[in-house]
Formats: sequence, C-alpha cells, structure tokens
Amino acid sequence: KMTQQMRDLQLAQARKPPGPSSPNAAKRLYRNLSGKFRVNYTSFDESSLVGRGEKEKLRKSYLLQSNAALFEAVELQDLDRVQELLKQYSPEELDLNTPNSEGLLPLDIAIMTNNVPIARALLQAGAKESPHFVSLESRSLHLSTLVREAEQRVNELTAQVVNEAPNADCSNKEKQLKAWEWRYQLYKRMKAGFEHARVPDAPANVHLSVASSSSVQVTFGEPLSVNSAVVTKYKVEWSFFPTFSPLLGEAVIDKMKNLHFTIQGLVSGTAYYVQVSAYNMKGWGPPQASVPPFAIPSNWREYDGRAPRRRGQAEALDHLLGQVKTVHQHCICHEPCKNQPQSRKHSVSKSLKHLFHPGSKFLKTLKRGLYLTAIFYKDDNILVTHEDQIPVVEIDDTYSCLLMQDFLWFTKVSCMWDEILWLRQCVTVSQSSCSCILQTRFKMLLAISQMQGLLGIQDLGQVFFEPVKDKQGNILIVTLKEVKTNQTFESVRWVPICKLQSSRKSVSSPEEPTALDTLLISIQDKLAYHQRSSHALSPGLYLGYLKLCSAVDQIRVLVPEQLPNILCHVKIRSNPNISREEWEWLQKMVSVEEPVPVEPEAETSQNHLFQELQVAIKELMTLVNIPLQEAKDFRLYSQEVLDFGGQVSFLLLLPPSDDVCTAPGQNNPYTPRSGFLTLPLQIFELGEER
Repeated sequence: KMTQQMRDLQLAQARKPPGPSSPNAAKRLYRNLSGKFRVNYTSFDESSLVGRGEKEKLRKSYLLQSNAALFEAVELQDLDRVQELLKQYSPEELDLNTPNSEGLLPLDIAIMTNNVPIARALLQAGAKESPHFVSLESRSLHLSTLVREAEQRVNELTAQVVNEAPNADCSNKEKQLKAWEWRYQLYKRMKAGFEHARVPDAPANVHLSVASSSSVQVTFGEPLSVNSAVVTKYKVEWSFFPTFSPLLGEAVIDKMKNLHFTIQGLVSGTAYYVQVSAYNMKGWGPPQASVPPFAIPSNWREYDGRAPRRRGQAEALDHLLGQVKTVHQHCICHEPCKNQPQSRKHSVSKSLKHLFHPGSKFLKTLKRGLYLTAIFYKDDNILVTHEDQIPVVEIDDTYSCLLMQDFLWFTKVSCMWDEILWLRQCVTVSQSSCSCILQTRFKMLLAISQMQGLLGIQDLGQVFFEPVKDKQGNILIVTLKEVKTNQTFESVRWVPICKLQSSRKSVSSPEEPTALDTLLISIQDKLAYHQRSSHALSPGLYLGYLKLCSAVDQIRVLVPEQLPNILCHVKIRSNPNISREEWEWLQKMVSVEEPVPVEPEAETSQNHLFQELQVAIKELMTLVNIPLQEAKDFRLYSQEVLDFGGQVSFLLLLPPSDDVCTAPGQNNPYTPRSGFLTLPLQIFELGEER
C-alpha cells in the first residue's frame, strides 16, 4: 500500500517520533504548547538538569513538539499560530520539509484544503511540497488510501462502541472514534480539494526589460485565477524564436518572496524571447509571453561607445596623492616637526600627564572665537567630558568671522582624518608667508590633532553642513559620528542626551543662548540629519530634479530632508539600466523642437519607458510644488545617465536654463513644501561620495 510505503520510509529516516495518538490528543497538545513555546529555555531551573546533555534533550523535545504543533495548526487552519511558529523557529528547527507519518508536509495539507493564507505563509518561509508525489496519479492514490483507511478505522471503532457494554475502555474508544471521524473528514476534504482543482492560469503582468549588456530581467505577478490551488513555483523559458523551439534555457523559481528573474550570460545585441508559466499541485499552466515579447541586452553607453566617467579616477587620485607624499618626504617642511617632538606627542598621547597638560584640555566655556566640537552618539546616549560637557577644543580665539571657503576646506579635510599629521607637516613650511588663510587652516589642523589625542579616536566623523553661531561671536564647527559598538574611552563617558539637555538648560540664558546652547537644543535634528545622510536608495532608475540657488560666497542645492545626500527625486522603476534602444529614443525626443514628444510604438521597451517617465514627471512636479503646466519648458539632461555603483541610476530633469540657479534677490514663485533644505554644493558632493 502507498501509505505503508510512506510509513516504512519514515521508519528508515527515523527523523521524529510518531504523531499524537488521535486528533483530540493533538489538539490538547497544541493548546498546552501555545503558552509553553513562549518560554525561553534558560528560564527553567538549571539545577534540575544534569549537564548539557539534558538541556539538549529538553531543547530537542520542544522542537519536536513545535513540529507537531505546526502540523496541528495547519490542520486546524489557525493562521495566527502558524505565523507565530514560523517567526519563533527556523525552518530547520521546525523540520518544515520532513513528511509526517502519513507522508504529508504542512504545505501539502494547506494547498489541498485550499487554505491560501497559510499556504502563502509557508511558501514565504521556504516550505516545499512532498517529493513523493511524483505524478498526479500517485497523489490521487495516496489520498484515496488515506480516506479508505480512515473510513475503515471509523467503522471498526463504531462497531466496537455499539457492541461493548459501557465501561472505561468503551469511553476511551468513543474518544478515539470522534478523533478518527474528524481525521476522516479532513482527508475527504483534502481529496475533494485535489479533485476539484485545475492547473493555474498564466501569470499576470509578465514584463521584460534589459538589465545590462549581457542580461535581461523578467518580472511577473500571480495568475488572476489559480483555479482552487495555490501556485507553488514558476518556470521562466527563453529562446531566440517566438515559437520557443528550440529552447535556449529555462529556470524554475520556487522562492515566492520576489517574483522576478534575471537571465544572465546573454549575447549583447541579440534578441531573446521570454515566457513564464505557473505550477500548482495539478501541474503546469499555460505559458504567458512577456511584454515586450523580446529584449536585446545592451546599455546606453553603447549608443556612442562612451566609457564610464569615473573609470580609474579613484586609482589616479591615490597615485597622485602618493606622488605628493613622496615629494614631501624629503622637503624642508619636515624639519620643524623634527624639532617639535612635543607636538607629535601632543597629537597621539593618551597618558594622564597629557590630559592635564595646560594646552590639552577640553574647554568648558566659549570666549568669542572659532571652535571644534565632536559629537559621538550611540542610540540615545552621547559622549561628554567628565564635566558633562560636549567635547570642545579651540581653533582660533581671534577669529570671529568664519569664511565659507575655510569651512569648505575643513569639510574636505574630514575625508583624511588619518592624514592630519602629514597635512600639518605640509602646511608648516608656509607659515613664514604670513598668510592669514594658511595660518587659520594650520590652526584647524592643530585643533583636529588635539581632539583626536584627547578622545583617542582618529575618525571624528562627518562635518555638519553649517557651523553653529551665536551673538557673542562664537562659531562651532560640528562633527558627527555614530558609534555602533560598546566602546569605552579614557577622557569621556556616555550620558543620555535628555539628561545633558536638562542640565544645560538649568544654567544657560534663554535670552541670549550661546552656540553650545543652540547646539544642544537642536542636537536631535543634527543627529537625524547625520543618520539620514548615510541612507542609500534601493536599486532602480530615478528621476532627479536639479535646482540651485546662489549667494555671495556659495551655491546651494535643493535636497529632501529625508535623504539629504540625494537630489529631489522619484523612482521610475526598479531596473536601473537604460538600454541602447531607450537611450536612442530619448536622444530623438530631446532633439525635437516641438513641445509634443515623439511617442514610441506600442509594446516596446521605449513605450514602457515613455509611460513611466510621464508618471514620474507628474509625481516629481507635485513633490516640489511646481504646476504641471510649467513643466512644459523643463528638459531632460541628455548628455549621460548618472550611475551610482551600478545599482542606482538617475535621469535629471532641469528647469529652463535661466531658472536652474536662482540668483540672490531673484524671485522664485515655486518654493517646495516643507521637507526640503538647501546644502552648500561642496557639502552635497562630499555627502554623495560617502
């Protein structure tokens, strides 16, 4: 018998003990375990256990019980309990893909009872169908055998209950009878579900796009009708011909989290046809051809043979820096440093003597000048000195007006925290020139070295995009860094931010707050900015909006507060690649003098991009508060696609040439809604590089 073969297989595997003696017993076990599964093993009295072996036995026992509870939850159609078990245990701990004594897996029971929510939850967790059902006939025969044996057991117990006199044994058999009647109904429902089901319809929304010069990507959705049986896998096929004969290749997708597949290793410039079909327990459904029906692997650079803009730039800059260092190794600028051993000791020493050196202390108060402060934070805590002050060191006590160029130079230095000593040596030789700018920058380097020495940390983090100022003439340059590990430091300690703010508020003057007061009041905003500026976009193609405004000493760029390291943008699609055909169509569109764009033919990748761009432009104009009728004079930047790491790319939407950069005093009638800020262009470029 089929059932006997399954049971023999289970005995050979010896993977787990037999299930409960009856469904009622399983229900009781399920109810009892519902509370127990929430208990951590370490909460038991370990004195009652004898060694690690007993603990491991206890753990295995709970895992076996969790496996039985999962089967029972699926049979009882308890979605909440199924989700709880899947969240609490891994698929391996649950033995998710090991058949029970009836040769069934949890997914088999879910799909044959047509319980779609539970089946999808199991599929998301990696559940499979039983490998023993190699054909429709074997599945049908197995279900018929289960129904027949359950019916036979019900008849036997019914006869025994009717013929025996009432006693304890008879009462036990009545319970068994009820349990087997319940299981008989379950098997009948599974058999009826299998017989009623049909193969699924074709997948919906099968879309084909060019992923690179050697790959295409197909995305698809679930069939509109699964015909009473959950889809458990999909098949992607590709060929040179629309008839798909012969096939070039195929791939089966059984992971249901993301319904897409990238076909790699293709030949650039060759057309590939793709179709997708769905599978359920009744077999494979009809295939659905993609839209467009074929794709040609390519990249926009192939249009004019353009090389990547940044190819070799990082290597060239490293080589140039190495050459500069080599030249400076033998120049006179190192002599002053050799004669100043105290300065070198001052920048790297961490001893107690160094901490009490009169020139090497954190400042408690500001006295009209230029200062450097470093903010290190972890969760809701911040590093402070032993006097409960944010670490502050002096840059220049005679400098009351920070020039923007000096500040921007400091931000560039923040990319070379490990090279500060070398930079000091290079700047020292120019001291005799009496240049105020060079003297200020040399003092900046000294302050950085002092902060690094006092904290014992080289990397001071990212510079906040603008200094903090007060009416007393104090200027604070602020650096921010998140600490993700539990580090201890010699001269500072962790304090909750709220506690620091409360203590500072009690001693500060609300009428004329100092720069430190202003910093503490706005510290949450600055930490939020720092965290957001390190966020990355998800892979895809984006439409960005470039808007600049100029001042006397700087140009600023409009960015969203939630992602200040990226231009204002909306997502066009998940595929970042622009194909050669799409780029060629874009070139034709921007070269047309008439305001009406050249609409591509239907069912082509160009047409799909055209529709995506229309939606993206409307969304972007709404985002930046520009009436759609004004966008008729906007233009797409057609010189290149901006690539960021291969996974993110941008098309730029530009205002008319006279409006790209708003001059000082120029009226700008369309101001974005809240949620935007303007950054100095150089700060934005540095953030983009990070």
